[in-house]
Amino acid sequence: MTRRSQIRWACATLALLLLSSAASADDVVVLTEENFEKEVGQDRGALVEFYAPWCGHCKKLAPEYEKLGESFKKAKSILIGKVDCDEHKSVCSKYGVSGYPTIQWFPKGSLEPKKYEGARSAEALVEFVNNEGGTNVKIAAIPSSVVVLTPDNFDELVLDETKDVLVEFYAPWCGHCKNLAPTYEKVASAFKLEEDVIVANLDADQHKDLAEKYDVSGFPTLKFFPKGNKAGEDYDGGRDLDDFVNFINEKCGTSRDTKGQLTDKAGIVENLETVVKEFVTASSEEKKAVYSRMEEEVEKLKGSAARHGKIYLKAAKSCMEKGADYANNEIQRLERMLKKTISAAKADDFTLKKNILAEWLWIERGFLFSTAAGENYGEIANNLPPPEHVVPLVRSIGTAKLKLYDGNPRVLKAFTNTSVEFIVGLGNEYLNLDKNSTITTAHSLAVLET
Repeated sequence: MTRRSQIRWACATLALLLLSSAASADDVVVLTEENFEKEVGQDRGALVEFYAPWCGHCKKLAPEYEKLGESFKKAKSILIGKVDCDEHKSVCSKYGVSGYPTIQWFPKGSLEPKKYEGARSAEALVEFVNNEGGTNVKIAAIPSSVVVLTPDNFDELVLDETKDVLVEFYAPWCGHCKNLAPTYEKVASAFKLEEDVIVANLDADQHKDLAEKYDVSGFPTLKFFPKGNKAGEDYDGGRDLDDFVNFINEKCGTSRDTKGQLTDKAGIVENLETVVKEFVTASSEEKKAVYSRMEEEVEKLKGSAARHGKIYLKAAKSCMEKGADYANNEIQRLERMLKKTISAAKADDFTLKKNILAEWLWIERGFLFSTAAGENYGEIANNLPPPEHVVPLVRSIGTAKLKLYDGNPRVLKAFTNTSVEFIVGLGNEYLNLDKNSTITTAHSLAVLET
C-alpha cells in the first residue's frame, strides 16, 4: 500500500468521527485521576493495583491480576481496578504509594485503604478478596487460545498450505519460556478469529524428534510457517505483544490490534479500488453495469480478500436498492450496534462492513492533498486533486471539516466554521489556519464534506 493510500485509509475512518470498533470490556477497571473516587469508596469493595508500565514485577503480576479480574467480573459487590502511576501520579501519591506494584483494599464506602501483603498469585488474591469482601468466588479457568501441537497433529496443522502458522518450541523448565507465556497467550487471543492464522506451541522437551527436525537448539525458539514456505523460517523479531502483532499483520495480511480488534484497514481490498470509484460516482442507471464488473473482480480474489469482496457486493447491492443515503445511514446503525454487548465474531462482521462503507464515503465525498512546510494554503487550494473528487467539496467549502494529519493515523483536532477558517491541533498546540495562512510544519490535510 502506498503512503498516499495509507494516509487516505487512516483519514477516511477518522474523518467519519473515529468510528469505533467494538471491544470486549476489560475485567480490570482502569482507574484515573478523574474516575478514581467515582468508582472506589462507593457501594462496593475495591482491590486496586498501583503499578508502573516499566516495572518488571508489575509485568509478572499482570496475568495473575487479569485472572483475578476475570474471576470477579460477575461479582457486583466487588471492583478489581488498577492505576498507572506514571500517568496518574497524584492518585498514587495520595494513597502513599512508593513502590510497584502496590495493592490496596478499599472497603465499601471507604477511601481508607488496607495494604495487601500476600502472595502475588491469582489464588492468593482471590482468597484475600473473598475474605475482605464477604464473597465466595472461585478462580476462573481461562481457556487458552494457543494451539497445542503434538506429533499427531503437527503436520496436519503446521504444514497446511492454507494456513499461516507461528510455532513456539519451548521447554516446561525454561525460565524465558515462562516469561514469554502470558504475552504469547495474548498473541494467540488477538488472532483467534482469523481463519487462516494459527498461533501454536510444542513441548520440545517432550517431543525431541520434532524439535531436532526443525533445528531447535535453544528455548524458546519461534518459527513461522507461512502458506508459501512450509520449511519454516526463524522468527527473529521482538518479544513484546506489539512486535508479534505487527509481524503477523505484515506477514499474513491481517489487520488486528493487540486486543484482537480489527483496525480501520480491515476489510479494505485494494484490487477493488478502481471499480468502487466507478460505482460510487456512477448514475443510478450505470450502477448495474459497474456492479457486474465488481462481481467479476471479486471472482478473481482469494482467501480473506475473497470473503471481504463478498461484503463489497452486498453493500453495493444495498446501495442500489436503498439509495444514496444508505452508506451513511448504515454506518450510523453499525456504530450503535458496536456499542452494545455482542460476540467478537459479530463485532468483526460489523467492523468489516463499516470500514468498507467508510471507504466508499471517502471516495464519494472527500479528497486528500499533501503540503510541505512553508506552503500557503490559498495557493494549495488552487491545485486540488482530480475534479470528480473536488466538486462536492467546492460547493460547500464553507462548512467543510478540515483534519490535520501528522504522519500517525490519528486526527489531532478538527473544528467546523462557516468561513474557510479552522482551528486544528498540532500535538499539544493549536494553530489557526485560514485561506491566507502559511503552514509552518510539514503535514497532510484531509477535507471531508459535511
